[in-house]
Amino acid sequence: MSTLTTTAADLTEKLYYRIGEVEEITEVPAYVLRYWESEFKLLRPKKNPAGQRLYRPRDVELVQRIKTLLYDERLTLEGAKKRLLAESRRNGTQQLDLGLRETTYADALKRIRERLTALRARLTP
Repeated sequence: MSTLTTTAADLTEKLYYRIGEVEEITEVPAYVLRYWESEFKLLRPKKNPAGQRLYRPRDVELVQRIKTLLYDERLTLEGAKKRLLAESRRNGTQQLDLGLRETTYADALKRIRERLTALRARLTP
């Protein structure tokens, strides 16, 4: 594995990174990345139709943050989860999880808007 130092600016080069690329950037093995996905709700990379994980730059930054919390600050998994949750609330970056894939958010929002428009039409005299 090569030693790479990647900054947030470097991560804007691409929209998505495959798990092998994230492994090289963060120096966290792929099996650990997959485990962290099951433990940290904030870490949810997209998957392409073939099932390959596609990490966004913010996912890679989150992996680096988790690595720092667990390996450098020596927090437990629960401690790291609590810290990340507190940080996301403090920064206002916590997102509403509708249980939908990102590609369906637009469709879901469109349907909601249509329902609200129909409801408004029924309520307006």
